[in-house]
Amino acid sequence: MKKPEASLGLTVLLGVLIALPALGTDLFVPALPRLADALSIDVGTAQFTLTTYFAGLGAGMLVWGPLSDRYGRKPVLLFGLATMLAASLMAAFVDSAGAVALARLAQGLAMASGAVIGRAVVRDLHAHEQAARLFARMTIVFSLVPLTAPILGALISVRAGWRAIFWCYAFAGAVLIAAALAGLRETAPRERPSVHPAHLLRTFRSILADPRFVAPFLLVLCAHLGILAWVSSSAFVLVRGFGIEPAGYGLAFGAVMLGQICGAWASSRLVVRLGIPHLLRLGTATMLAAGAAAAVLAWSGVAHWAAVVLPFLGFLFGSALTVPNAMAAAISPFPASAGAAVSLVGAVGFGIGALISTALAAAFDGTARPMATLAAIGGLGAFFLYRWKASTR
Repeated sequence: MKKPEASLGLTVLLGVLIALPALGTDLFVPALPRLADALSIDVGTAQFTLTTYFAGLGAGMLVWGPLSDRYGRKPVLLFGLATMLAASLMAAFVDSAGAVALARLAQGLAMASGAVIGRAVVRDLHAHEQAARLFARMTIVFSLVPLTAPILGALISVRAGWRAIFWCYAFAGAVLIAAALAGLRETAPRERPSVHPAHLLRTFRSILADPRFVAPFLLVLCAHLGILAWVSSSAFVLVRGFGIEPAGYGLAFGAVMLGQICGAWASSRLVVRLGIPHLLRLGTATMLAAGAAAAVLAWSGVAHWAAVVLPFLGFLFGSALTVPNAMAAAISPFPASAGAAVSLVGAVGFGIGALISTALAAAFDGTARPMATLAAIGGLGAFFLYRWKASTR
């Protein structure tokens, strides 16, 4: 029987929760120069506060899902958000780079709770096409963060200093606690699995061995290759490589993210009518075409902003057709361990993302070739993975 659709309020709350890891970077990065100046530290030391944040995120991705399977989504989420609030307040008051880095570690660990539990709640409420529709609607909300947070972070840090960024995080944590208390009911199944390490390892191993999880999970990872390529390298390519002004880069970044918003909107409108397989076919084909176009233009030596922005706009449109549907397909078979399944997706994806960011930074040569090549690989992998999976059904 078809379940009622999630309310607009719940959709917005879940969308904001899954956007917390991105908010933790996008709002903070513009304040890094002011942080370095205020604490009299070099750029490398200031950037270490990003490294510790990512380390916290990685650990949190594995922790929060199993805990919420065992103890319930709502109490574990509230604990995570309270930790985010406390870590943000700590960062706002400390006076050393080491203390800020420690607070950022705790903040990353805490903010991962929103990303994991928000997705687990979707599986508790829906499966298959209905879950995919809700994921797509949440993606629309999520996409607003990379559009707006860097601009807000720059304005806040210039007008009020770097500490004000952490006051904003604390405020966001308080608002989300209130919203979760008022608008989120407990959704976890009644049967609660053990969190003993041996049981968790068996659970993770059984999920990773299930082809119903592996194939769509790999589709998500392929899509993330192109997304991470854009997020990690686009500023270097367009500003340093092509000489675009920072304001122009902001417009270019917004245009590409608009592709993700439009793709998510289309997915939410079409998935129930057309089904997950059809949208996966369309999304992977779009990513293949867009990634190939980006690579051909880059390796042909076309050094124009449109040769980067337009293909990546297409890639993110295709990824927004693919990721919500692949995510729904990956976690739908695991109603009793949805948190663990989401944790695996987040932890592995985060680990690969860290490696990709490092590799792209090392490979940057002033052109779009490394970034575009990675997008082409992601599109090619997603397209043939979907075709292979479809042929074996």
